[in-house]
Amino acid sequence: MKAILSGNEAVARGCYESGLHIATAYPGTPSTEILENITQYPEIKAQWAPNEKVAFEVAMGACFEGARTLVAMKHVGLNVAADPFMSVSLIGAPGGLIVVTADDPGMHSSQNEQDNRTYAKFAGYPCFEPADSQESKDFIAEALRISIEYDVPVLYRMTTRICHSKGIVELGDRVDYPISGFQPDPKKFVVLPAHARVRRHWALERLHRLTEYAEITPLNTIETGSRPIGVITNGISYQYVCEIMPDVSILKLGVSYPLPMQKIQQFAQSVDQLFVIEELEPFIEDQILAAGIACQGKQFWPTTGEFTPDIVQIGFVKAGVLKETSAFVKPEEVIARPPIFCPGCPHRAVYVALNKLKATVSSDIGCYTLGALPPLSATDTCVEMGASIGVAVGMATARGSGKGIVATIGDSTFMHSGMTGLLNAVTQNAGITVVILDNSITAMTGGQHHPGTGKNLDGRSSKPVEFAKLCQSLGVDRIKVIDPYDLIQTQEVLKAEMETDTLSVVLTNRPCALYPPENRKKVLQVPFHVNTDVCIGCHACFRVSCPAISEADTKTKKGLTQSCIDPQLCTGCSVCAQVCPVQAIQRVNHE
Repeated sequence: MKAILSGNEAVARGCYESGLHIATAYPGTPSTEILENITQYPEIKAQWAPNEKVAFEVAMGACFEGARTLVAMKHVGLNVAADPFMSVSLIGAPGGLIVVTADDPGMHSSQNEQDNRTYAKFAGYPCFEPADSQESKDFIAEALRISIEYDVPVLYRMTTRICHSKGIVELGDRVDYPISGFQPDPKKFVVLPAHARVRRHWALERLHRLTEYAEITPLNTIETGSRPIGVITNGISYQYVCEIMPDVSILKLGVSYPLPMQKIQQFAQSVDQLFVIEELEPFIEDQILAAGIACQGKQFWPTTGEFTPDIVQIGFVKAGVLKETSAFVKPEEVIARPPIFCPGCPHRAVYVALNKLKATVSSDIGCYTLGALPPLSATDTCVEMGASIGVAVGMATARGSGKGIVATIGDSTFMHSGMTGLLNAVTQNAGITVVILDNSITAMTGGQHHPGTGKNLDGRSSKPVEFAKLCQSLGVDRIKVIDPYDLIQTQEVLKAEMETDTLSVVLTNRPCALYPPENRKKVLQVPFHVNTDVCIGCHACFRVSCPAISEADTKTKKGLTQSCIDPQLCTGCSVCAQVCPVQAIQRVNHE
């Protein structure tokens, strides 16, 4: 049987067919759909964790118990999980452990585009890199086999294009395996320094054996073509090379670490000119050059951004392999479509108020990061998950006062890594204002549950975290709850808290307007329209940055273009009506 699957869907299917027992993750684009698709296979126990480090630790525990396990995260998530990631390399993976890193060349939804293959070399993991949906499924079985046989976790590197592109996949049946159970061995599982020193030598010997595996695995294949040009490539780059240079000889690396240097040497000798084409860092190229094998790569192809067929082709033009006239025609420019808060988003009024109050705002990773963009323009810093509170504490420490300094952070991000920042703010007596934008979901990645929603990934009910009680238990005495649809209340509360030099937490209490889908019905109120008899064309409503509002075809007597509201988009949140100076924005009268 065949199916059309994305790379993420194919990974989930590969987990099912390979007898996986446990899957954990923290949602992060482009990896989110792996766990969401695994839930369709009840044979696999899948769960979200509060952050990637916890997800990794749960996966480790399951693996120690002898369960076939996968943990998934986006590339920056591996930074959060780096501590257990490094240590478990010395312990091993008795049940089989796959660590999915979904890298994001081009930064489609990320703050950087780090190349996580370097993590494999750093920790001594083998690195598997599928090049399409079929391989995304098939490589799972081989990765688990190698993980168990060599007692090693496997880094499974996906990229945005592989994760989200779809292809035809040949499906198979599930093969079940028993969970062997935990086998106590303190010298293996307890990484005291005395034990770790011994395990370090064991891990290096294991890496030597993995290098021998890389030489013989069919995942590293030579496709013999013409002699003049040879290309070593991997992942999505392989697809582009095949499209642009279908006749060249190719060494396709499904295992990009450790490298099969003997096979590479043999391949290099079989061609006249050797190129290495890989996204981001010269990870493969540098190792080949260090081995004394002549090759060319990054002088023709960039170290930044996501590759496309035309980028690969232009590189061959620069290398003198193709004529310049054969390069792709530059695509037409399209109208920019910057991201924007959804209609009815409860974050909107908070940023309208913070802009008006001229607050210094350190923000965080989530939908609310959009508060940095015009016309809201209310965010001053955003670095990584959970940084907002720590950055605000640092600013207050440097200023000598927390007045006017606001940290904004979402509910899921607060539980991911914001709680420790708030604890530090309490300990340091930082007089900042922390705004927890609680929209009751992990919205940025598509509406996943978290410990505050009262539901697990599989739909089972759980005890929801109560943010007010949690903040109080961390030592915060000043806690306010606001309705973010009430612009006057929101502004007044924020102004009052910003003027004090006492730590305070402000909680918003409106859910996301989109997730879960039934929320749309809950938040939907009578929509608004613009009364053209009253509208003066000042466009104050544009400053709330709502996609339901646009320019109308009508004009005022002074010739100014009036505003209009799309009733199909408007949720009736009323924020635009509250900023209109002449009350021209009014609820639709259905009578």
